[in-house]
Amino acid sequence: MSHIKPIIKVRHLTKKFKGLTAVDDISFEIKKGEIAAFLGPNGAGKTTTIRMLTTLLGPTEGEILINGFNPLSQQDQVRKSFGIVFQDSSLDEELTALENMEFHGILYKIPKEMRKKRVKNLLEIVDLWERRNSLVKTFSGGMRRRLEIARGLLHHPKIFFLDEPTLGLDTQTRNKIWEHIHQLNQKYQTTIFFTTHYLEEAEKMANRIAIIDKGKIVALGTVDRLKRETKTESLEAAYLAITGKDIREENAGSLEKMRMRMNRMRKR
Repeated sequence: MSHIKPIIKVRHLTKKFKGLTAVDDISFEIKKGEIAAFLGPNGAGKTTTIRMLTTLLGPTEGEILINGFNPLSQQDQVRKSFGIVFQDSSLDEELTALENMEFHGILYKIPKEMRKKRVKNLLEIVDLWERRNSLVKTFSGGMRRRLEIARGLLHHPKIFFLDEPTLGLDTQTRNKIWEHIHQLNQKYQTTIFFTTHYLEEAEKMANRIAIIDKGKIVALGTVDRLKRETKTESLEAAYLAITGKDIREENAGSLEKMRMRMNRMRKR
């Protein structure tokens, strides 16, 4: 994939919160069609980085290009370029699955006939077409996550950000969700950029892995390369060799994540 231009380009990105550096001068590139995992301990800077990539947070320093656009000066173009699934659900529970999809399509100004076709296609892909008229509040956690994935892909984004998309789900549901994500990546060549604490997911799914620790990128490469460089037999062992085994305290990035959750709860 070396000849393919980067669809995500980050140069010397830094974010500080009241003197605490959550993201510290990081640089990386992700190519079109890649499935890239962004790993790190609690409070390492993962969510803060994703928030900057998705226009929700401005950087203190550095440059970002998303599909060739600058998140600071070209927000609309950047937002049309990506879909996102957060850890916490952002679905309207009082609407049906179909209504949630329709609302998203109208928001992105997708023409009616095209919207109908895409909604049906995506709900079929994630096995929810038969439940399209059910209220979201009747859905299980796995069904909600699958609906969010379908909704996030409705406007055909070039990049799909997934912040711990299978957190708290059982193994069968996690496997099913990754089947859907892989299928969508293959069908649309959508670039996938995801965080997870389930290292076996990253080992199985990612073309490349970036590990962030204490705000810095400390490793970047394929699973095989990381295992080779750390002389380990699994991604989990390589990850622990790189980041250590100490339990981490929450930092500014984690506090920012908590504020996000509280704000979303207030709006419900």
